Amino acid sequence: MQSQYPAQFVRDMGCTEHEWLTWLQAALPDHPWQVARGQAQVPIEGGFLHLSWQVLPPRQIALMRIPRLQVAFRFEDLSDEDRLHFMRRFDLLTQRGGG
Repeated sequence: MQSQYPAQFVRDMGCTEHEWLTWLQAALPDHPWQVARGQAQVPIEGGFLHLSWQVLPPRQIALMRIPRLQVAFRFEDLSDEDRLHFMRRFDLLTQRGGG
């Protein structure tokens, strides 16, 4: 987990678009988000989170193939503290375990 989150950043996520949308639904139960093809807007306490994503070629490691999305996060009118609070919870709910 990070100690701060900039107003804009991009992540390479190891998931399919379907998995990503399922994670969003689970991570945003208190936020009435709107989704369109490849993007979503999430109202957050006085501001917004704008998300956009695109499917990337899968990452291949030996015979294993991992689906990937490039996801851009852009916060609007949220303080550093509000971004940190939101993203810590979001990261916990969207991370995968290993083992």
